[in-house]
Amino acid sequence: QVQLVESGGGLVQPGRSLRLSCVASGILFRYYNMAWYRQAPGNQRELVANITFNGGITDYSKSVEGRFTISRDNAKNMVYLQMNSLKPEDTAVYYCNVFRLGETYWGQGTQVTVSS
Repeated sequence: QVQLVESGGGLVQPGRSLRLSCVASGILFRYYNMAWYRQAPGNQRELVANITFNGGITDYSKSVEGRFTISRDNAKNMVYLQMNSLKPEDTAVYYCNVFRLGETYWGQGTQVTVSS
């Protein structure tokens, strides 16, 4: 079955960086667009960034554009989210996402906390 496993979250001070990773299994990874979402307490889950199957096109929410970079390594079935200049409002659980054959799949999430 499809499995997504995120890692790399943690507690970081404002202005610092983190890199999130997600490894996918159970899918032909190189054929699928991938995305990162996040959900802060009391808020709806929101799209942060997405990337096409070959990495040729990326897109970002306005709140992270210019600070976050999504990338992928199809040889390793991995998708990454490099997060720079982190702000307290980036605090959330971050989820890896793929839409495949009419179904949406999520990882378990990784907590990112930005606080001094």
